[in-house]
Amino acid sequence: MISNEFDDIRPYEAEEMKQAFNDLLSDRQFNIIMKGFMPWLPKSLRNGLLRLAFTGIKTPLDFQIRFMKPVVNYIIRKHTDGCFLDNSEMPADKLQPRFTFISNHRDIVLDSAFLDVKLIEAGYPTTVEIGIGDNLLIYPWIKRLVRMNKAFTVRRGLTPKEMLRSSQLMSSYIHYAVQQKHENIWIAQREGRAKDSSDHTQEAVLKMLAMGGDLRELNIVPLTISYEFDPCDYLKAQEFQLKRDNPAFKKSKQDDLDNMKTGILGYKGRVTYYCGKPINEWIDELEGLPKQEYYATLCQRMDRAIHQGYTLYPCNYVALDLLNGNTAEASHYSDADRQRFEQYLAKQMAKITIPNKDEAFLREKMLTMYANPVKNKIAAQ
Repeated sequence: MISNEFDDIRPYEAEEMKQAFNDLLSDRQFNIIMKGFMPWLPKSLRNGLLRLAFTGIKTPLDFQIRFMKPVVNYIIRKHTDGCFLDNSEMPADKLQPRFTFISNHRDIVLDSAFLDVKLIEAGYPTTVEIGIGDNLLIYPWIKRLVRMNKAFTVRRGLTPKEMLRSSQLMSSYIHYAVQQKHENIWIAQREGRAKDSSDHTQEAVLKMLAMGGDLRELNIVPLTISYEFDPCDYLKAQEFQLKRDNPAFKKSKQDDLDNMKTGILGYKGRVTYYCGKPINEWIDELEGLPKQEYYATLCQRMDRAIHQGYTLYPCNYVALDLLNGNTAEASHYSDADRQRFEQYLAKQMAKITIPNKDEAFLREKMLTMYANPVKNKIAAQ
């Protein structure tokens, strides 16, 4: 049954998929995008092939496995040196219960897409529903496509009163999805990505999840995503300088799309997903704390779990030593590792073409992005 109260934010249900697909094929902008991928095919033949591929698809999960899984696996083969899931801390029974994965945030699109593929490959019965900000849904075809792909909408740019109502609705939906629909959920630990890669959980996220019911119902799993190389690192460094030089600077919608494209098509090296122990194993220890202290402590425990789960690569240790001007972490990398990272850094820095380019500032920001996971993991242990 579809619960009407969630119609404005939820993904499509099975009975809506066919109409959504037809609407997608009728969308002019979507057809322009598809023409870019297959310019040699006339529109009628291209859409005919897509309709044929859609045959037998009844649910968003069917759509993900038929259309999205091959695309994501192509991205893994083409733009990474492998994507790995470590679920050794998870319950042995993969059929029950469903989970709410709260993770650090590295890529707008791929964080949940890689997780979807890895969960299916590991034998889990379904993927994740994801929260995606409406600021990214700038065209009708994008909104339609993400709703077919199990995304629910997170509203941005609201007044405090609207934000409260929106948070209550989203929280109720997440509890409904886990408890009634038996879906997994993926949600970032904070709004937006941590530009400096120092990942910390916002209390507002946990308070929002608690609005709809007991947190234990959600079976929360702290999830750590570790990229060897972040293809958007130079864009983040660039944004740091633009904001430094002009505090009123704000990214445009086109900037958001450029970030998405760079994140998807850029080189990432090795990518690792580490699932921590579900927090139901220890959340009872926080009972009795005053409300404000409860959420602050819960955030600290979540952060510790996420930081302990980092997979650290040679480049992380090289960055920390370059930042500190020493070789304290040299046992974790070779001369070849150091040379490779310095060459990578120079190549990424060269992509920044803003006026008054501050090389020293930008280099420090990029080194900090790669060094912070080491600092956080050492502190967590």
